[in-house]
Amino acid sequence: MKLNLKNPLLVFDIESTGLNVATDRIVEISALKVMPNGDQEIKTRRINPTIPISPEAQSIHGISNEDVADCPTFKEVAKSLALWMSGCDFSGYNATKFDIPMLAEEFLRAGVSFDFRKRRVVDVQNIFHKLEQRTLGAAYKFYCSKELENAHSAEADTIATFEILEAQLDRYKDILENDVKFLADFSTKSKFLDYACRIALDDNDIPVINFGKHKGRSVESVFKSDAGYYSWMMNGEFTLDTKQVITELKIKFESSSKLL
Repeated sequence: MKLNLKNPLLVFDIESTGLNVATDRIVEISALKVMPNGDQEIKTRRINPTIPISPEAQSIHGISNEDVADCPTFKEVAKSLALWMSGCDFSGYNATKFDIPMLAEEFLRAGVSFDFRKRRVVDVQNIFHKLEQRTLGAAYKFYCSKELENAHSAEADTIATFEILEAQLDRYKDILENDVKFLADFSTKSKFLDYACRIALDDNDIPVINFGKHKGRSVESVFKSDAGYYSWMMNGEFTLDTKQVITELKIKFESSSKLL
């Protein structure tokens, strides 16, 4: 089934130096831009991560340090990439847990403003896991009746993800609506303010700590009762995105208290 799009949909996949969103870097990104009229454009670019690629990551995607030594850094392409992505909704396989958090960190590190939270995100893996619960290769075989060749190359995974999404619309006509907003809501598992899921919204949409000794407590109450907690988080190995979120909350709480 052809996707019903109001905005361009950017289906993308990244390969990285490792799996730590806070410390690892992107080495390859591939993105398929699908326009509302059906036109498509795909771009694939390798990135010099400026840090070594872990042996574990290289064994999966096959990209070596030598392969990216002469490639541009993310900072060098960040502005043009953000411009190309502007106005798009997004889709990917496990995108909400890994690809988008990793890309958001790279933009923050490069000093380029790009807020994914203002865009809709359709996570094909979450739809798949809710309805079938299998891997990308199995999903491709299940939905598209094809074997996924060159798995873990960003471009192959990107194209397969888009084909799966269209096939899901065909298979689940009675469940899924051909609408990016519906698909984004359906494929979002929980309500978090940061990509690392350290800060969540409770049933009353109150920001709460989602880890450690203060898990379940409101961020505002923690910052009031534990004066050093904010500084501890800002100096810890949390993602730049998480630090940005708690800083915005802290400023909001302080402004509210001054108005009382």
